[in-house]
Amino acid sequence: MEPSEPVHESEDYLVQQAVKRDRAAFTALYERYIDQVYRHVYYRVSNPTDAEDITQEVFIKAWKAIDKYKKVGVPFVAWLITIAGHLVIDHYRTQPKAINIDDVVEKVTGNQFSEPEALVEAEDKRALVKEAVLKLKGYKQKVILMHFIDGFSYEEIARALNKNEGTIRVIQYRALSDLKSMLRRD
Repeated sequence: MEPSEPVHESEDYLVQQAVKRDRAAFTALYERYIDQVYRHVYYRVSNPTDAEDITQEVFIKAWKAIDKYKKVGVPFVAWLITIAGHLVIDHYRTQPKAINIDDVVEKVTGNQFSEPEALVEAEDKRALVKEAVLKLKGYKQKVILMHFIDGFSYEEIARALNKNEGTIRVIQYRALSDLKSMLRRD
């Protein structure tokens, strides 16, 4: 059995202190969750610079609104991911739909693989899956992202979305079926 973390390092304690505008507590939460928030954002925007900017904005918005945070039985990071989701939507509303050629060149030249064909094929498959996930609507997309990208358990997803675990599992099953259909067509 693993020892539990000290009370002064627990998420609940840090959040309580951050709500009281304790910068050190918020910094600890930032350090604890920045990688997870960045992964979530990066998966959705695929540009490291944009992902970094949006991730920073998530924490700025969280700090500004921390006194409005309400504990509802889900991890604090779920609140951060919700903020991130809104910022990603805003990002796409304001960005022109263009491919940055520098990103493409960096991906092609920046890898050390000995078999370029395998690299290209793997990258193509990842891109197809990502594109398909982002085509999912509503709860299907949220459940897939929360479970497979953010690492939330079914219980945590259920609490965050105000659904029961069984419903979350059904939504995931249907989302995965939709993904299989989309990928077969492609």
